[in-house]
Amino acid sequence: MQDVAPTPAAPNPVEDPGELRPLFGAPAEKAPRPRPPAGPDFVAIQHSPEFTELRGRFRRFVFPMSLAFVLWYLAYVLLAAYAHAFMSTKVFGEVNVAIVLGVLQFVSTAAITAGYLRFARRRIDPGVDKVRRQAGVQ
Repeated sequence: MQDVAPTPAAPNPVEDPGELRPLFGAPAEKAPRPRPPAGPDFVAIQHSPEFTELRGRFRRFVFPMSLAFVLWYLAYVLLAAYAHAFMSTKVFGEVNVAIVLGVLQFVSTAAITAGYLRFARRRIDPGVDKVRRQAGVQ
């Protein structure tokens, strides 16, 4: 039998502890220096009293309105699931309470949307314009 030296196995890419290659583009010689931030200072804007007031005003409208709508929707679902006799009560003709309450779900959604648009136009948008002017964006 001949004395043959074993050939080195090809490196396994999973076990290769070598330098990582970049996934995209050519490898960089050295990391680029970070650029100074361009545009507004978002952290300063976030901590400004005008932005804090604006965020609070938004939350005072949105959170209660969202909670009211979710409760109204859950009440409808629970009535449909457990109050069959009530929901099948005829209001007029073939229209029952379930149909009326279901249509009111759509009406309430449109009313909440219209109310929010009016609220935003009067109470949010002027504050947003003020914050933008102060940040030098507008």
